[in-house]
Amino acid sequence: MFTGIVEELGTLDSVETTGDSARLRIRGPLVTSDAHHGDSIAVNGVCLTVTGWEPGEYFEVDVMAESLDRTALGALSPGDPVNLERAMRADARFGGHIVQGHVDGTGHVISRDEHEHWHVVRISLPGDLARYVVEKGSITVSGTSLTVSAVSAADEPEPWFEVSLIPTTLADTILGGLGAGDPVNLEVDVLAKYVERLLDGRGGGSH
Repeated sequence: MFTGIVEELGTLDSVETTGDSARLRIRGPLVTSDAHHGDSIAVNGVCLTVTGWEPGEYFEVDVMAESLDRTALGALSPGDPVNLERAMRADARFGGHIVQGHVDGTGHVISRDEHEHWHVVRISLPGDLARYVVEKGSITVSGTSLTVSAVSAADEPEPWFEVSLIPTTLADTILGGLGAGDPVNLEVDVLAKYVERLLDGRGGGSH
C-alpha cells in the first residue's frame, strides 16, 4: 500500500522489450537505498516489484504487456522522469490517502492555467470512473495524491476534473512538466468503490 506522497523524482534509464513484457531500469538513489528483492515501488502510480537493484543507484522491474497497454508506462522513453514511492511502512505517518498502486485508467492533460504560486490542471477522466471523483475528494494522478478542486457536470459527454498544484508538487513530481495531451495514470479513491459495492449488495443499486 502507498500514500501518494512522492518520495523521489527518478529517471527511466532503459527499456528492454522481451516479447510480451518489458524490463525497466529506473534510477532512484533514495528508493534504492534500502531496496531488496521483491520490494514494491510505485512508478508513476503503478505498483511494481523489484527484481534487481544497485543500492543507492537504480532498480529493475518487469512489466507485463497488459500493464504497459492499460497504463501510461508504455508511453515512457529513456530519460523521462518518473514519480517514485516505496511501499508504506506500518509505523510511518499517513500523509496522503489510501493508494493501492492499481491504476484504474488513464487520462490526459487537457489544459493548465498557470498562476504565480500554483497551477490549475484539467485532466480528462474515463466515463466509467467519473462517478468516483468528487470535488474535495482524493485522486491519485501518476502516483501523486491530490485533492480534486473541480469536476465536470454529471451530463458532460467527456468528463474531466481539476487539481491545483502547489510549488512543491510542481517542483518535486512529474506533474510540473506535463503539458496538454500528456497521458497520466489515474487511481480513484478505493473507499468510494467499496461504498458502491456495499450499497449494490444491499439494494441492487437502487439506493
